[in-house]
Amino acid sequence: MKKIIVIYFISAWACLGACSVYKSYERPDMPVVDSLYRQPSAAADTASLASLSWRELFTDPKLQALIETGLQNNTDLNIARLKVTEAEATLMTSRLAYLPAISFEPSGTLRHAEGSATTKSYDIAASASWEIDIFGKLTNAKRGAKAALEQSEAYRQAVQTQLIATIANSYYSLLMLDAQLDISERTAANWSENVRAMKALKAAGNATELAVSQSEASKLSVDASVASLRQQIDQMENTLTALLGIAPQKIERTTIAEQEFPDELTAGVPLQLLQRRPDVRQSEAALAQAFYATNAARSAFYPSITLSGSAGWTNAAGAAITNPGQWLFTAVGSLVQPLFNRGKNIANLRIAKAQQEEALLSFRQSLLDAGTDVNNALIQWQTARQRQLLDAQQVKSLESAVRSSELLMQHSSQNYLEVLTARQTLLQAELTAVSDRFDEIQGVINLYHALGGGAE
Repeated sequence: MKKIIVIYFISAWACLGACSVYKSYERPDMPVVDSLYRQPSAAADTASLASLSWRELFTDPKLQALIETGLQNNTDLNIARLKVTEAEATLMTSRLAYLPAISFEPSGTLRHAEGSATTKSYDIAASASWEIDIFGKLTNAKRGAKAALEQSEAYRQAVQTQLIATIANSYYSLLMLDAQLDISERTAANWSENVRAMKALKAAGNATELAVSQSEASKLSVDASVASLRQQIDQMENTLTALLGIAPQKIERTTIAEQEFPDELTAGVPLQLLQRRPDVRQSEAALAQAFYATNAARSAFYPSITLSGSAGWTNAAGAAITNPGQWLFTAVGSLVQPLFNRGKNIANLRIAKAQQEEALLSFRQSLLDAGTDVNNALIQWQTARQRQLLDAQQVKSLESAVRSSELLMQHSSQNYLEVLTARQTLLQAELTAVSDRFDEIQGVINLYHALGGGAE
């Protein structure tokens, strides 16, 4: 009776302990989520820029064509897609592990001893082996493979969102360089006219050699800027074509003045980052995978039960070889309970727990990084819009200053250096205005990417 009670308690302890290895992953509590944004929105305001498809945000048809080409040809994205295929195959293997393994094993033997006849024996048999998943070994392997698939899919989406953002950013960089090149070329043309005018004034005795030399030097400086901008445009086109997976060529594009974006950008609520931001979901999938790896390490402490058997036709079913052959059946059940494995199972469990803690810290950090990206993109967009208002006023004032300085030089003794300074300042202000417009567009792109837009 005592033996029965002891066996009962041992069995109950094993069953209660095994319950933990079947526990499913649950998202840990993350108090930092609600305070990720420095500019919190109303609790009910779930509208987000990321809810727009990339075609709705980037309405330039030439840019859309480039993004579609990149999504089809980009090497990194295609590799990410193949990793998803690999993870799907691994998950399929884990699901099929519940089924028995069946193999066909025919064999034949020839025996000959001196002075005796040759004997021939054969076995035509099929065998099967089936592991019974009582303590969660196969279940945790399957759940871990599913988490790995989710991680691979999230990685693919992260690569895709980064690709869309990079293509858009490169395209608008080209538009900015085009606008700056246009301003510089127009300025260079104006300087050519000024050089001719100064030479004519010098010939008439109304200007000095110094004024002519300063005018020519300024024109050469602008010409150098034009050459530099053309080089940057060629390099940006080469970079963009490599990103698209096509041969280097001229990129067809519109102008930066034609681009239109929403006047108001909304980030939604921080909780949406858990669903929309691919790298955050990738970190959480890695945490789930580590959770199931810990469960699998725990299940190694419990018995492994395997049923196996074979059935076939043989002519060597006893001490003598008989013809014709006979049916042969075998069935085996085995239970393996780890008792002493030189601390290997204990070490594996400790490693799995530590890796799970690492994954939890990485998941938390990914949320903090996501919040930082959103905050930085918002302030970039807002600041760029403010700077553009100031740029417009500055350009208007400098244009007036240039006109006034030119008139004063023609009708008074004002030094030509003041005209030169006014024109150079105007050129820089015009280039800065284009740069700030690009910075505003870049803020839209960065916010869209930071919120997880373009994943689908």
